[in-house]
Formats: sequence, C-alpha cells, structure tokens
Amino acid sequence: MKPRIMYIELKSSQGGGSDNGPAWIGKVAYSKTGKTLYYRDLRLQRANLVSGNHIDLDTGDEYWVSGPKKNGQDRYPWTSAPVEIDEDIREEYWSTIRGDPSRAHQALA
Repeated sequence: MKPRIMYIELKSSQGGGSDNGPAWIGKVAYSKTGKTLYYRDLRLQRANLVSGNHIDLDTGDEYWVSGPKKNGQDRYPWTSAPVEIDEDIREEYWSTIRGDPSRAHQALA
C-alpha cells in the first residue's frame, strides 16, 4: 500500500480512554501485508480495543487511526485539544483534503 495522510490520536494517555491525548495528521506507511502501519517511531497494528483501533507494538498504547475528515472535525466535539499537522504534509493536507490552500502555513487543525 502506498503511504497515506491519516489522523492519529493517542487514546491511552493518562490512564486510558482519553479523548484529549495528543493527535497528529501525518503520512503513514504500511507493511507489505498492510497489517502494520508506521508513523514517526510508532509501529501500530490494527486491533479491536476499548478506546482505539490500533495498538503500539512496542508500548501497548492504544491509538485511533483514521482518514482525516474534510471538515477538520477529526476529534470528538467535546474536546478542544489541538491536532498537530506534520510540516511535510501541510500543503497537501490543506489543499487536497481541506480544500483551503491559503491555510497551508497553519500547523494546527
């Protein structure tokens, strides 16, 4: 599978089930089988968990990984925690996904 821009949120921060954990929009790569994805130094494998849909193979932390929404509402509506957009994909994210290339300089969604 070719790399994709995805939304990645740590769900098991501060004891589990957090909707305010750190979150990023970045490019992920996939293993040859497609069962493991790689983001920064994370190795995430699909799993049915309490709060997330992926587990970090090195730490056991739960993550939610999904395609980014065109309206930018990737987080639950009751949280105001920022979502960091990786610098190397900002232009592509704001232009292709959000349809607003004038915001390509913005680091937070």
